[in-house]
Amino acid sequence: MSFSAVIVAAGAGLRAGPGEPKAWRMLGSRPLIRWSVEGLLSAGAHEAIVVVARDRLAQVDEALAGLTGWKAVTGGKTRAESVQAGLAAITAGRNQPVLVHDAARPFVTREHVDRLLAALDLADGAVPALPVPDTLKRGEGLVDETVSREGLWRAQTPQAFRCGKLKAAYRRWPANEEPTDDAAVIERAGGSVAMIPGDPMLMKLTWPADFAMAEQLAAARRIVRIGLGVDAHRFGPGTVVWLCGIRIEHDLGLVGHSDADCGLHALTDAILGAIGDGDIGEHFPPSDPRWKGASSDQFLTHAVGRVAAQGGKILNADVTLICERPKVGPHRTAMRQRIADLLGLPIHRISVKATTTEGMGFTGREEGLMAQAVVSVETPL
Repeated sequence: MSFSAVIVAAGAGLRAGPGEPKAWRMLGSRPLIRWSVEGLLSAGAHEAIVVVARDRLAQVDEALAGLTGWKAVTGGKTRAESVQAGLAAITAGRNQPVLVHDAARPFVTREHVDRLLAALDLADGAVPALPVPDTLKRGEGLVDETVSREGLWRAQTPQAFRCGKLKAAYRRWPANEEPTDDAAVIERAGGSVAMIPGDPMLMKLTWPADFAMAEQLAAARRIVRIGLGVDAHRFGPGTVVWLCGIRIEHDLGLVGHSDADCGLHALTDAILGAIGDGDIGEHFPPSDPRWKGASSDQFLTHAVGRVAAQGGKILNADVTLICERPKVGPHRTAMRQRIADLLGLPIHRISVKATTTEGMGFTGREEGLMAQAVVSVETPL
């Protein structure tokens, strides 16, 4: 089911300790805000409205680089004002489901979303909730009373509603009161709210110790995937070949629809393979005249962006060039540096090697050359 999402990240997060507001702190090498936006987009959100403080608008593009389907709006002085700013930016109709989520809960998944959307068939709203497990006390310093925990639940986010009903309920909410969550707004308006099983992984990062725990959880939610790419081009008339982004003078050229850079083509395919995203021909068909003579830098940069869109990062790359000529050794360092620049990695994570086939096969007969590439990519589970 299609849905919209509002991710609230306009607060100061003072309880998280000194430093950046918590939505902009790093978790597992990514800004905290990115986790929630990625999670909801991956779960099928056709639009994600990210609500931030006015002085953070300039940072959103950097924090969410590579992601599509989102836009940022300025929040208000309170959470309720920020939610309403997000709702106002939604383009979907009044019956479209909308999920409202706190950016400080980074581990939202498609499973959470699917259960919430299903619950909207039976109620005006739906919230994930966990039973309160601890004994509850009321008092200041000394205990005044022990409070029964029977029938008490901890509400989490995201919370799901029909867009039009939530907007209407907010219009009826008293201006001098601040709701503790969006479900309370629906409840006050007479709507019904279903509770679905919550998840401890939907923890809200509030205190400094929460971030330490989340770092361990973040590491456990990522895997390393390996991709392999192979490419070959034949020699033809020309005086230049391109290999791994470097122009090399030669007595022949390489024949191809683009610049025929075997090294970058193999590397592009390896990256796309690691994330299960097709191959270079699918993204850049040789039948498309736009790519005639094109620099293969564009193909590799596109693949890097596809990794970022999935919340991944490239860890290292290893390219092997198979040819008798041109000699790779004099250009190896320049090739490694060019690839490092394109991937946004330090050069020590890039390897470029060369070998021959001892005169055997098409490379041995100098009819063409070949490249193989292997990459490792870290992505969310």
